[in-house]
Amino acid sequence: MEELHTVSLEKIIEEFSLTVAYLPDLPENILISNKHVNRPGLSLTGFYDHFEQTRIELIGRAEHLYLQKFSDDERREHLRDFMAHKPACLIFTSSLTVFPEAIEAAEEYGVPLLSAKENTSEFMAALIAFLNVQLAPRITRHGVLVEVYGEGVLLLGDSGIGKSETAIELVKRGHRLVADDAVEIKRVSSKTLVGEAPEIIRHYVELRGIGIVDVRRLFGMGGVGMTAKIDLVINLEHWVQGKMYDRLGIDEETVDLLGIKIPSITIPVCPGRNLAVVLEIAAMNHRQKKMGYNTAEEFNARLMQEMGIPME
Repeated sequence: MEELHTVSLEKIIEEFSLTVAYLPDLPENILISNKHVNRPGLSLTGFYDHFEQTRIELIGRAEHLYLQKFSDDERREHLRDFMAHKPACLIFTSSLTVFPEAIEAAEEYGVPLLSAKENTSEFMAALIAFLNVQLAPRITRHGVLVEVYGEGVLLLGDSGIGKSETAIELVKRGHRLVADDAVEIKRVSSKTLVGEAPEIIRHYVELRGIGIVDVRRLFGMGGVGMTAKIDLVINLEHWVQGKMYDRLGIDEETVDLLGIKIPSITIPVCPGRNLAVVLEIAAMNHRQKKMGYNTAEEFNARLMQEMGIPME
């Protein structure tokens, strides 16, 4: 069963500078668990067959004009009926006037009532994007996340194999550290994974023999990042004599993280190998593939042509 994540109404109010009309409790105690947002046009007409209580509801200009057509008593009944279904929160957008009847009904049924300055479409899109990140399914992996030439690279491997040292070398070369030791991975859409560090260890790196290092203080703000999209997974493993490693890069491997397949490669580690340079090349090569150019396939085609073997 997938773990249920929540975000407090306090964070939403702070993120979007919302005005409070009524709160039944402290905002930090009111938790939102549904990333979907709804405009209650049908609900206000009395249709509640598919009403979800856990959703945030938005009153835009259309809903506001609809309610304005009624007398005060009729409007009160419509809003009381709506609030009786206990939506997670009701927000008036576009700086629209919050009806006194809405405040009365919110107080009666204990429904948080807020207002926003932004127009409905813009606010709704921003709110959904915010909730997608805050409520995204997530896992934590032991590894290092770095941003190399704009590519989010997740380094995995046994403890002591050199992930943190490689990350420091990459930072020295102008790239950015996002997370060391523990990487929180969130599925923010059906195709996108985003990684970040747990707050307590953010911007810190552990180097054996030296201890904890604050990368932000040593290398400046340009050497760290808060989050990064995960584009490539690199598995570091000790070089095994006699093991066959990919020499051409034709075979494309993937790893499944939260139901999304991410391109993956395995890099053997041995003394004298400059992993930072290897990772830079891997990141650039992956970026090149995304842009439609695959060196391995081109080389294979040239080789087949040279040998007189027809391409399939």
